Amino acid sequence: MPQISQDFEGQTVITTFEVTPGTAHDLLDALTDAWKDVISKQPGFLGGAVHLNDAQTRIATYSQWTARGDYQAMLRTPEMRSRNRVINQLCRSFEPVMYEVQTVYEK
Repeated sequence: MPQISQDFEGQTVITTFEVTPGTAHDLLDALTDAWKDVISKQPGFLGGAVHLNDAQTRIATYSQWTARGDYQAMLRTPEMRSRNRVINQLCRSFEPVMYEVQTVYEK
């Protein structure tokens, strides 16, 4: 499970996917398989989550990695390159962005 804290020194990646209600669940299936079979098994993977908005027009994923290079190495594996070609066909666009936690608010 991701742990969001200001002192996290690894790499956080948030990816947004633009989809249609007709392809949202197909993409969720592809992402679920990718996370289960490939992403979660990569060196440096710490945790992540997949989110679907109510209108089923956006999917967002959140992942944490020990280091930026671990995430980049996962993307370069032949298995993920092949899966990302399929994922690209199921959505209008997708964009992974690397972030650093700046502030955390808790109750």
